[in-house]
Amino acid sequence: MNFDHLTSVIRRLALEAGDRIMEIYNGPDFEVKAKGDSSPVTEADEAADALISAGLRLEFPDVTLITEEQAASHALTASTFLIVDPLDGTKEFVQRRGDFTVNIAYVENGVPLRGVVYAPAKGRLFYTLADGQAVEETGDFDKATPGPVTPLQVSQTPDNQALLVVASKSHRDAATDAYINLYQVADSKSAGSSLKFCLVATGEADLYPRLGRTMEWDTAAGDAVLRGAGGEVLHFDTHAALTYGKPGWDNPFFIARAPKVVLKKPV
Repeated sequence: MNFDHLTSVIRRLALEAGDRIMEIYNGPDFEVKAKGDSSPVTEADEAADALISAGLRLEFPDVTLITEEQAASHALTASTFLIVDPLDGTKEFVQRRGDFTVNIAYVENGVPLRGVVYAPAKGRLFYTLADGQAVEETGDFDKATPGPVTPLQVSQTPDNQALLVVASKSHRDAATDAYINLYQVADSKSAGSSLKFCLVATGEADLYPRLGRTMEWDTAAGDAVLRGAGGEVLHFDTHAALTYGKPGWDNPFFIARAPKVVLKKPV
């Protein structure tokens, strides 16, 4: 894979999809439908998926493409693949809370090597460069020419006596709260979608536990960004690195962290 080309393509497609999403978000009321698993889907999910899928298939016709909104792709298996959640945080989108993202990642042998996370309503764009370093781009986003970027690095000296924790906004539950309560926490915030990985990547949070069902398209891009910033995404029970390309594309419970956060064992 030519990572310079990959970076350019996925960054551009994320921005284009974000523009389309915001047209619908800022427009008149949009229809919300229920998928087979009762989760919501909107015309923004579908429009963004069509745009991204067409772009990826044009540029990388020989790479397997897995995307949330195309059920047929969920039956595929591959060791190298692109994986897309065109609008992560649909509940946030429907409630017009802004915490939704566009996610595109590239995976090889179970590892999300490169990815982009774009939060169009918040104007935040995170991605990995060709060398794997994670950055946040600032300023006005030109689709053809990247603007100034800030290299991302997780906290190197997290205070384990006063941790900064981020958890799900729409899926937080008693089990998550019980786990967070094992730590000494200075501040706990809620955020939607894959933004939580990015907040750990920037050092705005030290720890993100997820005790609930997620799919690989929900996490791969954020995982790639966090890894590129020196962070980790670990299996909740074994503390082994989260892997991708699993049957059914389901994730186990996991913990995203700055590596110097001392993990607690659930009681």
